[in-house]
Amino acid sequence: MPQRLRKLIGTFLLLILMTVWALGAMAIAQGRVTELPWALQTVSYVLLGTLWVVPAALLIRWMERPDRLR
Repeated sequence: MPQRLRKLIGTFLLLILMTVWALGAMAIAQGRVTELPWALQTVSYVLLGTLWVVPAALLIRWMERPDRLR
């Protein structure tokens, strides 16, 4: 698959990932996290706010892979 097509697909997948992650994080934060002590709330918010980077980095690595030479 050419890199240009991977970048197009990856861009849409990143937008979907960020939307789904944000909605899921908000649902979790409003449901269970509000009942935790403040220290655990802080840890939960930090994790929910930063863990999306892992799948996004893997997706970006896939997008930036050079084309195979034939």
